[in-house]
Amino acid sequence: MSAEHGTRAFSPFEWMVALRYLRARRKEGFISVIAGFSFIGISLGVATLIIVMAVMNGFRQELFNKMLGLNGHVVVHSLSDFSDYDDVANRIRKVQGVKYTLPLVEGQVMISTPSTSSGALVRGLRERDLKELKAVSKNIRFGTLDGFDKQPGVALGSRLANELNVRVGDQVSLLTPRGAATALGTAPRVKRYPVVAIFEIGMSEYDASILFMPLNEAQLYFNQPHSVTVLEVVLDSPDEVGALSPKIITAGGPSIYVSDWRQRNATFFTALQVERNVMFLILALIVLVAALNIVSGLIMLVKDKGHDIAILRTMGATRAAVMRIFFITGASIGIVGTLAGFALGVLVCMNIEHLRRLIGWITDTDLFSAELYYLSQLPAEMDPGETASVVIMALVLSILATLYPSWRASRLDPVEALRYE
Repeated sequence: MSAEHGTRAFSPFEWMVALRYLRARRKEGFISVIAGFSFIGISLGVATLIIVMAVMNGFRQELFNKMLGLNGHVVVHSLSDFSDYDDVANRIRKVQGVKYTLPLVEGQVMISTPSTSSGALVRGLRERDLKELKAVSKNIRFGTLDGFDKQPGVALGSRLANELNVRVGDQVSLLTPRGAATALGTAPRVKRYPVVAIFEIGMSEYDASILFMPLNEAQLYFNQPHSVTVLEVVLDSPDEVGALSPKIITAGGPSIYVSDWRQRNATFFTALQVERNVMFLILALIVLVAALNIVSGLIMLVKDKGHDIAILRTMGATRAAVMRIFFITGASIGIVGTLAGFALGVLVCMNIEHLRRLIGWITDTDLFSAELYYLSQLPAEMDPGETASVVIMALVLSILATLYPSWRASRLDPVEALRYE
């Protein structure tokens, strides 16, 4: 090699020396241990970030789908008695971007059997509208929705049915304070209904508190014979709610006002977003600590290899060549660790529900209680852009961590290093 020109950048010679330094000999075992911990730290940091972000994305998306799968994207209220709901629904349905509209009667009741009772939310819908709610119609566990309008029966969530200990065909009693008006005031109304279907949405709060009733029966039960409580509007895309709300108001007429899913769930989804951002920052510190381990390991390696560096310099290696050698050594740990972490993270995300069940079986615990987390399964949804940003962040930190030790190695004076040899 020529002292004047040095070696070609990242030449086979530089790679050979750098990779030899990664294979520490027995007396350099401690340096090898530091490099190993750096590799494991970066791998686990990247994998943890990918897994946690994927689980939080999946958690948010599942909640989003289940909430909006049961509720409309836009809720239309009337300033007066909502008796012209069919005309308003037909006008709104013609707005481009509106998928369908659901006339709805809602009311709180106490539902009971001879042995127990519970609070519940009644939602009165037509059979065709209830079948449009795929979150319900596609998840009927027992019974059927066929002929729902023709019989005064109710459809219960699975958890509510379990709590009441009822099956399809059993009778339940509904009690509401919104009964008949008498000379002494409004009398509570109690009526018995057969259970015609049991559904399981997969969101425990809904499965434990909601029951559906035919719209005409709900109107009679809640003393609204010719009106509904609200109109729920489902859009082709929930993200278009801001642009379509003014058009819906225009189509519906001056007697209506609207609210959308963003307003009704703003606090919940904002809290999820804040938690997600904080978790990202906390877990990113794992990768940062692992990158700092690369710094300490390389500095010790430079100290230990001072004699070798001096010989390389006297043989004609340039400062840049020495810097590149140690750069390759440190960056190799970070890059391979990042790729290993990426592979581990993807593997865990693809099998997260199986792992949850396995760990729960081994520890005999419920790791993802539906009562606490609303969902019956642990979701994981990897976002390509987010995953790429995690990998890029880890690679950048790993490369930056090698710069200072590599620069220190390149500034080593060969005369000082060989003076006492």
